[in-house]
Amino acid sequence: MSALEQVKEDYSKFAEVYNKFPAQPAGILESQLIKNAIGDASGFVVLDLGGGTGVHARGALDAGARRVDLVDITPQMLQVAEEIEQALGHSGRIRVFEGDVSSALSHLPLEPAYDIVMANWVFDHAESLEILERMWQNVEKYLKPGGKFVGIRAADLGPDSQTEKYGVTYNNFKPILGGIAYTFMLHGDCPRAFEATSMEASYSGSTVMHEKHGLTDVRIIPFDSTEIVQHQAEFWKTFLDKPPFVVVTAVKKG
Repeated sequence: MSALEQVKEDYSKFAEVYNKFPAQPAGILESQLIKNAIGDASGFVVLDLGGGTGVHARGALDAGARRVDLVDITPQMLQVAEEIEQALGHSGRIRVFEGDVSSALSHLPLEPAYDIVMANWVFDHAESLEILERMWQNVEKYLKPGGKFVGIRAADLGPDSQTEKYGVTYNNFKPILGGIAYTFMLHGDCPRAFEATSMEASYSGSTVMHEKHGLTDVRIIPFDSTEIVQHQAEFWKTFLDKPPFVVVTAVKKG
């Protein structure tokens, strides 16, 4: 089974479990970082690649976005996203599409270009540099000149700095060509394991892919810009010693 097939199987089984992650400490931190990364999105149209159940798509709406188009490979995740939108009464402000973001998306009725393109955790399901490259091609294709890229990626995944108190741990590391395969465990009422693969070209912090695909001004959102870290600095000390993920922004050359 390929890594992408494994992703689809994992998230199909546990879509509801994954949707509870935003309530975990790491999930709250993640959402606050994304909020700071998006900034003021008033009137924007946003593309959320690999957007899952729509937690960050809803964050974009909260930031003022006019509409978000969400693409994900897993029907069950999209179903959860739609059910939440119906409950919130957003009236179609989030459109969901089933699609593999590591392949061309020309068969979907997407906009030619978007003010913001998000790819959160997407690159950490690339099992080869070729697949990572195809993911970046979609970012480049759909982001308008001068538009903003926002993405979460793996960083220092070493198990020595991880504890269950943050809601997620990483283990079972195995080297693969160009990167690592591993398992991440979401903790809480119903702990579940998910498979992932990350290329060194991504988790190392290299900006080669950004530059190759026309992005500049690459920045990491500071953890201390979030309320949760500001108010609970001691709680986050172990996490921040070796943060397992970062939120990155960049701008497409215009």
